[in-house]
Amino acid sequence: MISNDVLRSVRYALDLPDAKVLELARLSGCAAAPADFLGFLKKEDEEGFAACGDEVLLAFLDGLIIHRRGKMESRVASKQKPERHLSNNTILKKLRVAFELKDDDMHQVLQAAGFGVSKPELSALFRTPGHKNYRACGDQLLRNFLKGLTMRLRH
Repeated sequence: MISNDVLRSVRYALDLPDAKVLELARLSGCAAAPADFLGFLKKEDEEGFAACGDEVLLAFLDGLIIHRRGKMESRVASKQKPERHLSNNTILKKLRVAFELKDDDMHQVLQAAGFGVSKPELSALFRTPGHKNYRACGDQLLRNFLKGLTMRLRH
């Protein structure tokens, strides 16, 4: 899914002003200028549109986690490799962490959007790539998750 779409969807779901989006991204060390973020939040056909890279979306999602759940100092020292390419699975995982969603919550969010997924299908999305039950998250599933999340947060 296009990073700009995810950024706009989460911004809309939380009803965030432009300045807050930039503030959240900066919580995790993003150095993008405020003018860049205005371009990221525009649609492709609008003047001033700028493509949002994976690094910026990753910084925003990490900042959202820090804002909602607090900074985890133990993670700083971990030997985890930072993500270079942001997959739909990673976006889904980060949103799940940020909003503290359990399996039942995830099912409710997807059901609200009219997109039913079985428990095994959902758990396969959170497995590590290479696991025999791993399943890649498609754009349609992520779009419906964002739609259901918006419905949950705004109503």
